[in-house]
Amino acid sequence: MSQTLPSRRHPFHLVDPSPWPLIASMGAFCTTIGGVMYMHSFNGGGYVALLGLTIVLFTMFVWCRDIVRESTYQGNHTKAVQNGLRYGMILFILSEVMFFLSFFWAFFHSSLAPAIEIGSVWPPQGIHTLDPWEVPFLNTIILLLSGATVTWSHHAMLHGNRTESITGLIFTVILATAFTSFQVYEYMDASFSIADGIYGSTFYMATGFHGFHVFVGTCFLTVCLIRQIRYHFTTTHHFGFEAAAWYWHFVDVVWLFLFASIYWWGNA
Repeated sequence: MSQTLPSRRHPFHLVDPSPWPLIASMGAFCTTIGGVMYMHSFNGGGYVALLGLTIVLFTMFVWCRDIVRESTYQGNHTKAVQNGLRYGMILFILSEVMFFLSFFWAFFHSSLAPAIEIGSVWPPQGIHTLDPWEVPFLNTIILLLSGATVTWSHHAMLHGNRTESITGLIFTVILATAFTSFQVYEYMDASFSIADGIYGSTFYMATGFHGFHVFVGTCFLTVCLIRQIRYHFTTTHHFGFEAAAWYWHFVDVVWLFLFASIYWWGNA
């Protein structure tokens, strides 16, 4: 005699099978291979990297779209799910801390005991470094202001002030775009490239990856701005914005270390 078992109800969300992790990994692979090919002057390397970056951006869009549907329209993000997402975001930021730690390690390893091949001096002879009190200092002020505006937006959201929350996010996105623009100008004006020895390698790897994180954070905050305009967030249900704010504060802190070590101390 068959017996029907009662369904087990729990607060967790069991996600449906998704193709986006596989497609995102393929895009990241193409971006990496294409970037290496481009840096070593292989034909078509730039196109491969652009293809991979396009795949990654497309996957980010559709994956976030699915998450928004699960959270806003299907109600799958219960308190237990939100707590799990918070732990996941914390672990992700910790992994990013270790990622940038490797670049700082390489920089200090090379600058505190300069090799004889570069003349035992830092910066190496022939490298005309950037003035830290021009564009880098301006970008520092811009990022600190953006950190203040995103905090303003968060507090306004917690108190149900939707207008101020949207205004704070708009200012944050504008400041983030200004930072990226000045970073591009700085790279175009620099007299050295990533191929100019250990100084160029450590400088562009550290600041370049930080610039990429600023770009990702800008996309993150722009999505949050659109969602706030479309009434996706409430005073108690807005983890997507919290994750973006945490990520942006992480970007701010990393830049402060970059400015103090690579731009200022490493320039002395």
